Amino acid sequence: SYNDAPRVQTNIAVRAGSKNDPADATGLAHYLEHMLFKGTDVYGSLDFEKEAPMLDKIEALYEEYRSYEMSDTENRDRIWAQIDSISGEAAKFAIANEYDKMVSGLGAKGTNAYTSNEKTVYINDIPSNQIEKWLKLEAERFRYPVFRLFHTELEAVYEEKNISLDNDGRKMFEALLDGLFPTHQYGQQTTIGTVEHLKNPSLTEIRKYFNKYYVPNNMAICLSGDFDYDETIELINKYWGTFERKDDPTFEFIKESPIAEPVYTEVYGPEAERLYIGFRFDGANTEDAKMLTMVDMVLSNSAAGLIDLNLNQAQELIGGGCFPYVLEDYSMHGFYGSPKQGQTLEEVKDLLLAQIEDVKAGNFPDWLVGAIISDLKLNQIKKLESNSGRANEFVDAFTLGISWEDHQNEMAELEKVTKQDIIDFANAKYADNYVVVYKRAGEDKSVIKVTKPAITPVSVNREDQSEFLANLLAEEVKDIEPVFLDFENDIQKSNVGDVELFYKENTENERFKLNYILEMGKDHDVKLKLAVDYLKYLGTDAMSPSQKEEEFYKLGCDLSVNCGSEKTTITLSGLANNFDESVALFEQILAGAVADDEALENLKLSELKGRNDAKLNKQIILWRAMGSYAKYGDNSSFRNILSEEDLNNVTSAELVDLIHNLTSYEHKIMYYGPEPINKVASDLEKLHANKSGLKMIPSKNEFIEQPMDKPMVYVVDYDMKQAEVMMLAKGAKLNMNEYPQIRFHNEYFGGGMSSIVFQEMRESKALAYSVYSTYTIPNDKDDSHYLMSYIGTQSDKLGEALIGMNELLETMPEAETNMANAKEAIEQKIRTERLTKSKVLTEYLKAEKIGVSHDIRKDMYDALPAFDMNTLKDFHNSHISGTNRVVMVLGSKEDLDLEVLKAYGEIVHLTLEDVFGY
Repeated sequence: SYNDAPRVQTNIAVRAGSKNDPADATGLAHYLEHMLFKGTDVYGSLDFEKEAPMLDKIEALYEEYRSYEMSDTENRDRIWAQIDSISGEAAKFAIANEYDKMVSGLGAKGTNAYTSNEKTVYINDIPSNQIEKWLKLEAERFRYPVFRLFHTELEAVYEEKNISLDNDGRKMFEALLDGLFPTHQYGQQTTIGTVEHLKNPSLTEIRKYFNKYYVPNNMAICLSGDFDYDETIELINKYWGTFERKDDPTFEFIKESPIAEPVYTEVYGPEAERLYIGFRFDGANTEDAKMLTMVDMVLSNSAAGLIDLNLNQAQELIGGGCFPYVLEDYSMHGFYGSPKQGQTLEEVKDLLLAQIEDVKAGNFPDWLVGAIISDLKLNQIKKLESNSGRANEFVDAFTLGISWEDHQNEMAELEKVTKQDIIDFANAKYADNYVVVYKRAGEDKSVIKVTKPAITPVSVNREDQSEFLANLLAEEVKDIEPVFLDFENDIQKSNVGDVELFYKENTENERFKLNYILEMGKDHDVKLKLAVDYLKYLGTDAMSPSQKEEEFYKLGCDLSVNCGSEKTTITLSGLANNFDESVALFEQILAGAVADDEALENLKLSELKGRNDAKLNKQIILWRAMGSYAKYGDNSSFRNILSEEDLNNVTSAELVDLIHNLTSYEHKIMYYGPEPINKVASDLEKLHANKSGLKMIPSKNEFIEQPMDKPMVYVVDYDMKQAEVMMLAKGAKLNMNEYPQIRFHNEYFGGGMSSIVFQEMRESKALAYSVYSTYTIPNDKDDSHYLMSYIGTQSDKLGEALIGMNELLETMPEAETNMANAKEAIEQKIRTERLTKSKVLTEYLKAEKIGVSHDIRKDMYDALPAFDMNTLKDFHNSHISGTNRVVMVLGSKEDLDLEVLKAYGEIVHLTLEDVFGY
């Protein structure tokens, strides 16, 4: 129980995942996870008696379909046409998204599910007054799921497979597991499944899997939040008590043979080159898993590990690190790193392996083991500051087969580990028994994408409701009254010299968080970001860069300095008993940083490599480069960077001068922690160097938004199976008076899984895996609102997907039940959302930036009762329909049908240089 807010994090965990899939039907656990959103015989159906025979027929047809060889296209096409036809008839009795409508009606957030090797987990964050309704709904959901609307969901899973085939990181990880586990399912069965198995699904096998693994003795309801234990246990018994215990599912596996020599694998793809190394160990509940945690932290703890200092701090490679991956039957120790300019992947591998040799030789300080334990305890405190962190602890223990008592005792066991134990373990276990995956740049010749099956759009009957849904949502619950922030009273203020101090007390634990905030970023001084990045690699006259990192780690203190376009934030966090020492150390470094020319040369090289790598990253290409090009053209904050020549000419002296003077500009201080405000203020009076005579912030480089007054299509070529599309239309400058209408429209039209856009584009027509449309609210009063609509789809469906999305943007479908649902969802969220802890301070800053002096959620709450379908229509017609839209398309030009794009405006082919500016 944890009552930070009147909400409860709910995770329902099943101890089964892809390792339990039949070998001839991989991807099945994941299919089942998708189908558990489709309803039962009681909800999700208009008339189950009429629907059921058709669903039985569809199930039988899939069995017949998969009995034919893949090459027998004539028979397979014949059966598929029948499946498509009967699915269309059956869908007339289906009501799509009833589960999503119900949970959003309860005020749930974060509704989701995931499948991995040996667990499937169903997630909601619900208001605490809705526990009984939620338990009733979930018990019904898992009682007898009905696998309706299967062939459109199949298409969503195909789409997910294609996304995974475009994801170099995922391909690398699968190759690593394949090398480490040549016989075990961890390496031989992926969660998403093979293309062949995905194309031959079996509803019969899915039902068998459900009946075997989704049994009460193999499931756990994991709750954390504001609730009464005894009442909740009684309610669980009331709704779940009738579930019948069955045999405990067993899992037999063949033991892997030892890895006798290094195994090398190569993966190709368009993203930047990098590598993985993996060592195999015994699973959870073993000595291996415990020791693995300690070895991992000696090597990489983000501050004072051997990889952190010898490789990252020394800039010997880019972004090196390691992580433990603990599963029930086996574990893995994974290592990763990227090459510097001119460095080979083989050199990166040797550098990482050399750090393991240092562990074997005991080349790490004696104090490190104790500091690691303190760090692990601090991480545990951080994790337990959220309900999701707490609920995930339950999920992990349950799905790994660890008793709660043993799980609680893990830290005490780790505290017994000595430096010698770590050295002995490393010598015994790390040899030439590893697997290396080199991710090289180049075309992946092996990828076969899943092609689009012929699917006739199905009805989604969104206006209809099952009796179960109507009754559940009509049940009265005791309302929870909303609590809005009162910036006057929720935040205390003081001064440190001339600097304003904003304070919020931490009443929960001993952690503090201190921010120095400057309203000055790289758009005020284009060298500032480089200076801030340089600071990480610098020491002082009295302290080497490595010693600096070690001192922070000993204090249990994290330091981060972040420079954005318009703001620089220095964040110091740690334990309150080390507050003075932590601040003193930071102030000493800021004032006394000494230049290191070699570090700067390396930083310049990695900055240039980072720029090249960004041009290989499709997220950055679409969302940042193309997005800012569409909004600003050639002159944008995104492109406001040092030219290569200017970068190479920057001197250490210039950057060190910027660092030394950073806090001599006007700034604010924010403190969240357990010490009283007067103590914090007087401590900072002594410790904070720049308190008076502060310099004004220099003027900022301004960027003008383009008018976007005619339809355009921008196309960038990228080697991928999917096509990703973002459509933008420019609105007016920020208008917070419209905030309630915007939030209401976003919830109804384009937000979550029960939104109109999701229902039409994915549920009914299977035209996109990920799709949404939102009207943005800028973070700054000088910026404009934008309509932003995103489609991630297969290249061969691009034409249909664009037609579908444009129809919705031009004419908003009216659905009273969805509208009522959207209102209820917003109201429940506002009633039960609590902005607490350090969030109070960040919300205050956000409000200040948009010119608002109160909690904006109150405007939404007050306006909501009067909203109706006319509110939505008026907003849609005035802000969405008939706007000039810029369509940005990222995809492989070989696969894109340019003819279909002509309907949306003049087509301009852009190069990466056009959108990045270099």
